[in-house]
Amino acid sequence: MTHASFFVSRRTLLAGLGGLTLAGTWPRRATAARKTMTLRAALAPIMLRAGAEPVTRPALLWTDTAPLQRGDELTVRFENALQQPALMTFRGLDGAAAAEPLVARRPVPPGGTDEFALTLRSAGTLLADIRLGADSSGAPMPVLPLVVQDDRPLQVDGDEVVLIKDARLGPNGQPLAPGTDAGDAEWFYTINGKPSVDIALRANGRFRLRFINGCQRNVIAVRIDDHDVRVIGLDGQSAEPFLARGGTLVLTPGGRVDALIDATRPPGSTSAMTLLDGGKPVPLGRLVTSSEPPLRAAALPPPTALPDNGLPAQLPLGSALRVELPLGALTPGQLDWFAPDTFTPASGPAFQAKRSRTVVLALANRGSQPMVFHLHGHHFRLLDRLDDGWKPFWLDTIAIDAGQTQRIAFAAEHPGLWLMEAFAAKWSAPRLVRSYLVT
Repeated sequence: MTHASFFVSRRTLLAGLGGLTLAGTWPRRATAARKTMTLRAALAPIMLRAGAEPVTRPALLWTDTAPLQRGDELTVRFENALQQPALMTFRGLDGAAAAEPLVARRPVPPGGTDEFALTLRSAGTLLADIRLGADSSGAPMPVLPLVVQDDRPLQVDGDEVVLIKDARLGPNGQPLAPGTDAGDAEWFYTINGKPSVDIALRANGRFRLRFINGCQRNVIAVRIDDHDVRVIGLDGQSAEPFLARGGTLVLTPGGRVDALIDATRPPGSTSAMTLLDGGKPVPLGRLVTSSEPPLRAAALPPPTALPDNGLPAQLPLGSALRVELPLGALTPGQLDWFAPDTFTPASGPAFQAKRSRTVVLALANRGSQPMVFHLHGHHFRLLDRLDDGWKPFWLDTIAIDAGQTQRIAFAAEHPGLWLMEAFAAKWSAPRLVRSYLVT
């Protein structure tokens, strides 16, 4: 039965995020493949509303088509064809010190290039992101999904990225940059670069949909009617499969959710996909079950978990380094948060940890707006409220409601200086950074 349309509050969206031996080795092929990937930032047209004229905004393009696989040794070439500097960030790629923005990599000037090498340690849904430091760019900067396949791929009949972005148009009809006051500017969402899409299914097939929140600041949810939605991965890491409550997936900005859909609806049927952001529900598109004969006589059995990427099975919390990080309203303890264009590695880390030690961060939101926190270099566990266990999945980004504290834990396995990002879930909020050091 189709769910009736309803409003979801911002607090409900944030609550949905929580409802969900140190370093092992990560499997690799006997011989790692060496590949080159070229990413190009350039202006491109996008249609924000059906039948309307496209608007021009920055886009990020992958100009190489070779598939990526865990264990690949990758040379990344970034070309900036925009009229303002751009800084590349990779979300979901732990331990990539050579790619760390503002530490190993600096913004690339207009017409410039940058090149560096890294190893694809993990299989999963990654994200190339040039939004860091873009608040003063004059236009919203883009993201680009990167899919890294595993040596033992999951049995599916289709695998599709579902990228959701937002835009706010000023009086001149051009997209506004985040970090600025948008007033009553028009707000649009796109899905895979269009106002809406139909995603084709086939009866008794199994389909992997990689949902990505490419919005600038917004925490969103996507509700899928008439289907069981089984989560198998979060933020590029595998999760023990579980059913999303009410077919609804909650995504932080930059967050990724890999979901399996078993097409059990009759051939020719359609099911709505709806975006929820705390306001009026926004139609995104439909799942359309083909009228072709079923792919098999019956649906596949429940899936097993994806192969893990070698993250630790246990985190010894008793001996952990514990650090409180205030977020939100500016206090004397927060004066070390910097705008990206004023940060330098010499600014000093918020904390430092010995390699292989567990770190517990208490993220205390003292502001009046929900805050989004993104950790570079490592994935983390979301701890239970009583600090006596953790949720059965890994994350690299989390949202914390106003006045709330969330505790996260990670194994400090990758030496180096790494960034942390924080910003309010509000279009006009500035993006801020700090660093931490693993020795």
